[in-house]
Parts: sequence; C-alpha cells; structure tokens
Amino acid sequence: MTDGRRRDRPEPQQGGQAIRRALTVLRILAAGRETGVPLSEVVRATSLTRPTVHRIAQVLIEEGIVERSAQTGRYAIGRQVAELALARQSRSPLLVAAEPYLARASAQLGDTLFLTVRTGLDTLCVARRIGSYPIQVLSIEVGARRPLGVSSAGVAILAAMSAPEARGIVLANEARFMAYRTDLPTVLGQIRLARRRGYNLRDVGLVQGTKSLSAWIRSPDGQPAAAITLSAVRNRLSPRRAVEVSDVLIAAAREIERTIPHASGS
Repeated sequence: MTDGRRRDRPEPQQGGQAIRRALTVLRILAAGRETGVPLSEVVRATSLTRPTVHRIAQVLIEEGIVERSAQTGRYAIGRQVAELALARQSRSPLLVAAEPYLARASAQLGDTLFLTVRTGLDTLCVARRIGSYPIQVLSIEVGARRPLGVSSAGVAILAAMSAPEARGIVLANEARFMAYRTDLPTVLGQIRLARRRGYNLRDVGLVQGTKSLSAWIRSPDGQPAAAITLSAVRNRLSPRRAVEVSDVLIAAAREIERTIPHASGS
C-alpha cells in the first residue's frame, strides 16, 4: 500500500509540468495572432525540444485549441479559445477605471493612446483610443501580445518593478527577444533609463518614423499592472513635447490607480 502511494506521488507534478508547458506554448502562439508562429520559433522561445513542442501542439490541435495553416505550416490559437472566453464577458476593473482617462488624455493630446496590461511574462493591449491629429500611429491592435520588455509599455511596466524582479523576467524572456530584433543588454538598458526618468520614452517605435512614450500603472496592491502609451510620428514627440506628454500620461496613470479600487467594488 505504501509503495503504491509512493509511485503515485510524481503524477501530479508531472501533470502540472505538462499543463505549464502547454500554456507556455499557447502564450507564444498568441503573440502570432492571425498569421501564426512557425514551430522553430516556438522551440527557440520555450527552450523545449522540437519533439516536445510538436507533441504539445498536436494534442492542442486535436482539442481545437490550436490550428495549423495548411498553406504556411504556422501554428495559431484556435477558434475554440474565443468561444471559451465567452464564458467570462465582464471587463476587468482596470479597464473600466481607465476608459474615461484614456478618452480625456487622447482628446487633450490628439494622438493615439493604448492601454496595455501585464499578463504573466507578456503584455496584452486591451484598449486603444484614436486621437484627432491628422496622422495617427496605429502600431498595435487590441489583443496584441508581446513579451515583457519588447514594447514601450512593457519596458515601463518592468521599470516600475524592483531591479531583481525585472531582471528575472527579462532573463526568462531572453530567448523570445530575437524575434523582435532586440536583446538582453538593450532591454535592461531601456529599463534603467525609464526608471531614472519616471516614464519610458522610445525613440524608435514599432513602426519606422515613430516614437512612443509610456507611463506605468500600479494595481491597488502596489504591483506594476499596466501602462498607458502614446504613439506618434517622430516630430510630434520633440524633447519639449515629450515632457508635456509625460506629465499628462503620468497624471492619467495616477488617476487610474486611484479609481481602480472603486471600480472593483472595494
């Protein structure tokens, strides 16, 4: 009896490891959105062996959670994931709290604003407000997922953490940076600069000829949870205007932080 129990003990741990690996693969695939991700990129980003990634992907395909394009061979999140998400339609307290301040700041500044939240080792764009200026930078769509440290918002969120915590996340994401044409030293340098400034200013945005500026937002427990970002053509973020924009975004971020507890009913 005792021996039987001992033999059973490793199973929950093994099962948990398999689930975590599957979720890691899903998060990588989510970053590929509609175009999907080649298997080689998933292998590189997860540091799992190719047979392991292939086996996980095949099981997820059989369950309808992942799809593989017959034309490109790329893997993408399956339609069933969206159907499962319908089971929870309520919006997050953070998004509810942020909406009026996003609208106000966008109207005041005239450029596109994004709200990006932290989810594990990634960032997820959850809202976008298009401004009134004739040239708008729509660099990210709602639903876009990136490794923390890749986007302006991700660097801002990391800058609001302690240095050891931020470094740990960056190290965990290092293998994924190659796909976004950045690396560990670059990201760590950006974090240090953003921490000194009190906000993140990216001189080269995701779209060529653009800049972006991000201010972090903390949750009621004080943890960095999100960032509000303005993206604009380069001449719209001169050094003088960057200071003005940072003041507006930081003020909006602090207002959102004060509103979150009320939005969550506390």
